[in-house]
Amino acid sequence: MGLLFHVKSFLIILCFVFLRTVEALHPRSQRPAARGRPMAASRRLARKLPSLISKHQRLITPEPEIEGLEATESLVSSSSIPLDPSLPLLPLAVSHLSPPSPLPALPSAHASTPDALLRILRRARHHPRLAALDLHLLLAAASDSSAFRPDHRLTSLVAARLADSHRLPSLRRLLELILSRPCPCTDDSIFACPELLPTFRKAILAFATSGDIPAASDALASLSRAADSPLPAEFYNIILHALARLRRHEDAIRFYGEMTSTHRVPPDVYTFNILINSSCRAEGVDAAMRWFQEMQRWSCPPTGVSFNTLMHGFFREGRYKEGIKVAREMLQLGFGLSVASMEILIHGLCHGGKALQAAEVFIEFSVDGVVPEGFDILNLVESLCHVRTVEKAVEVVELTLDQNRACCLSVPAGVTVLECLIKEGKLDEACRLMERMVSVGIVPDTISCNYIFEVLCEAGRTVDANRLRLQAKERGFELRSLRSETNHHRAKIRLRMAVSCRVETEDAAHYTQ
Repeated sequence: MGLLFHVKSFLIILCFVFLRTVEALHPRSQRPAARGRPMAASRRLARKLPSLISKHQRLITPEPEIEGLEATESLVSSSSIPLDPSLPLLPLAVSHLSPPSPLPALPSAHASTPDALLRILRRARHHPRLAALDLHLLLAAASDSSAFRPDHRLTSLVAARLADSHRLPSLRRLLELILSRPCPCTDDSIFACPELLPTFRKAILAFATSGDIPAASDALASLSRAADSPLPAEFYNIILHALARLRRHEDAIRFYGEMTSTHRVPPDVYTFNILINSSCRAEGVDAAMRWFQEMQRWSCPPTGVSFNTLMHGFFREGRYKEGIKVAREMLQLGFGLSVASMEILIHGLCHGGKALQAAEVFIEFSVDGVVPEGFDILNLVESLCHVRTVEKAVEVVELTLDQNRACCLSVPAGVTVLECLIKEGKLDEACRLMERMVSVGIVPDTISCNYIFEVLCEAGRTVDANRLRLQAKERGFELRSLRSETNHHRAKIRLRMAVSCRVETEDAAHYTQ
């Protein structure tokens, strides 16, 4: 095939030379007009001749060795050879010998300093395409020159973005870069970078939150080797809390042993609070009490969270006396009861069917003045009304009003007691209690007021209803929708009565048949 092409090329060249010779011997003016067709063929041949000659040259020229060609291409495409700015860069190659056009590349290390790269990343924070290339830009600048060393401002920014976007493999690569190329601020100091711990903390927290405990442990081990001093317990608490959240109690205890024995890191109160909470859910409150004693052995003073966790554990197991004992111990030690403590105490007793006991405890603590501001008695009032002890609920509400603790009595709690009194027919107590509530600024909502006024009017106590209306109006109550709300409430009652009558009629007809 190659020989045939050589012969054809040689014949074409001979024909071209012959035609040129004929044109030289016979000028255009002396040639007959009938020979225009061969002239057109000669012109087409003249246009194709350069490409044929180049193909012929490639076929007869021996091919270079592969290794030499790769070396030539690497030399041509290397960015170390400066290009002459006076020569134009062609977008396309004009022949097989022309070098390829240079591809767009990132600037070299001398052009992209950490400060310049930091400005670029800050400007491209909300860019739809460049925002996801923050680590790629940093790695490209680092791979372009071994002298490029990112500072702590740049690495902290990239670490925060990678952690927020949950790009954990990229975050792991960033930590490797930070350890391999320390921050320039450590050149004139014998200590590590001051921002090394906060940057690694973001990464460890991201790994632990996602459930990747091995990656978090590896990052913690790398940080312990690079840090100047032993790490605080805060970094170990992150992994410990992740294990407890994943219900891996045995692994959490094992990690605590490595923390105290292998790494010799003293635990803090947060460490023991995590272990107490995990033990309450996994083993029971008795195991949590052992960790509470271990806390005292390490001279860690307990906090309100420690007592609240133990109290919740006792109530969960139905040990109500011991739960109340924990609350009293908090008061004896001077911690005081928080809103969370009161909610755990009252809800634990009410949920276990001890509503009367919860009311007695609340009255006792209210008399002692240890009930915190902001605690709502709605749960207690609902439980008392549910077991049909409205008198105790009224006593709790009146005690709250007597002690000027209107913040503990919300509108739903007061309305609940009023509705229970009205359902039991105690209109006098309902009027008296509503009058006291309105006097301190606790005005029921429009629907509840309309319901109370309607019941009083139907009972022939229109004067009392009007008096309560005027008092509520002084406190901001608006009577603009009294009639519509009353009609709406009556319509609902009629609809319920009609449905119940229809059901009774159908049942009677069914039994008659």
